[in-house]
Amino acid sequence: MDNKTERSKTIEQLEGIEWPDPPSDGTGLVKAIHNLRKRPINLLTAWEMSRLIGQDVGIPWLLPLALDILRDTAADQSLGGFYDDDLLTAVLTRRSPVWHSNPQWTADLKEIISLVEDLSPNIHENVQSFSLEADMRAKN
Repeated sequence: MDNKTERSKTIEQLEGIEWPDPPSDGTGLVKAIHNLRKRPINLLTAWEMSRLIGQDVGIPWLLPLALDILRDTAADQSLGGFYDDDLLTAVLTRRSPVWHSNPQWTADLKEIISLVEDLSPNIHENVQSFSLEADMRAKN
């Protein structure tokens, strides 16, 4: 999604589906997801994107943006900059159909992983799982 007009839209606008208000007894996460769907995606922080992606919300629009953020910050990480492990974890743990439907995303994420020099030990298992699945998809 390279169109800046698209990035100024909300997930609700892009999907064409307006969710009802969250239940009054809904969890904080449920309420947050409902609210974040109403914000223009170009105003979402990496942390907010990680919450949405982690709940499989707005994947077609948010995953490419998340990959851009992860790629851009990978270079800074080697210089002591902050690298968003939450966003990386949310992206890495998406189900296989997401990656199968867009092989370029898989290639992009593999490249990003190779750029990160000091990967948090908490993420190694997710990286290994993603890599194994990606290799299996490539063989089929």
